[in-house]
Amino acid sequence: MYTFPRISLPQKAIDKAKEEGLVPDMYYCMRLLEEEGICLVPGSGFGQREGTFHFRMTILPPTEKLKIVLQRIRDYHLRFTKEFS
Repeated sequence: MYTFPRISLPQKAIDKAKEEGLVPDMYYCMRLLEEEGICLVPGSGFGQREGTFHFRMTILPPTEKLKIVLQRIRDYHLRFTKEFS
């Protein structure tokens, strides 16, 4: 089972991704992997609408583990958006 949450990325993050030669959601997912060890799949590989960003994640882990992972993704997202705001 998968979920495809939509995310909002600050323009500075979008610009940084382009600087690095990456699509913005790939940049977001790679940073998450490097910083938190959580692997998500960028939504750009699934044909998202221009100007929107999302990622794919598995929602099969046990509930308690999923809660921990979701909290870590939330914390990362807040740090990421603060860094690029």
